[in-house]
Amino acid sequence: MSKLYLGRARLKRDVPLAALAALLVPKTSEARTAAAHRLVWALFADTPKRERDFLWREEKPGMFMTLSTRPPVDPHDLFVLDHQEFTPTLTTGDRLAFSLRANATVARSGASATRSHRADVVMDALKSLPPDTRAEARRDAVVTAGRLWLFGQGRRAGFVPDEDVAVDGYDQRRLPREEGAPLRFSSLDFDGRLTVTDPDLFLRHLALGFGRAKAFGCGLMLIRRAR
Repeated sequence: MSKLYLGRARLKRDVPLAALAALLVPKTSEARTAAAHRLVWALFADTPKRERDFLWREEKPGMFMTLSTRPPVDPHDLFVLDHQEFTPTLTTGDRLAFSLRANATVARSGASATRSHRADVVMDALKSLPPDTRAEARRDAVVTAGRLWLFGQGRRAGFVPDEDVAVDGYDQRRLPREEGAPLRFSSLDFDGRLTVTDPDLFLRHLALGFGRAKAFGCGLMLIRRAR
């Protein structure tokens, strides 16, 4: 596996940056996600044609965690950066506490037999219910559909989550684009413990991230030894 770096990037709080706070850290979640997408990209965009080789998530407004194949570099002097090499040594059976924000989707057939689309797992679980009952059923759908998705990820990525993993923070976002329809995606927050079943496979998937919308703050799983 390539060398990885785990880091924290916090926007500086000095007077010049305070004047830009409304642009750098907008109040609405959609605007803040769009701004953060550009800000974090700036830490890794060393060439115009660079492809994304990092994951990130917002810890709180103006503070981000990153996992990358290169150390972040701050050409505009906007951040306080703190990063270190990420070299966990894992064995089969290790118990880890984890936190994950993910865009959890499922493939569903489209109008044509040769086409499919990705559906939000929560909305997919609710679509068979009468519209007037969906709001009441949403909380159960978040937990049930979220855990089902996470167990599927674990089967492919060398880990087994505990049955009581907490699933919360369901958020639907709509980001405007200069051209075309707005970008729509949702996210779920997972917190709990897992058991490693295939250390090498797990670490490879950890570096790649889980789910979709990785460019917009989803997919980074943070881990630590379970107590």
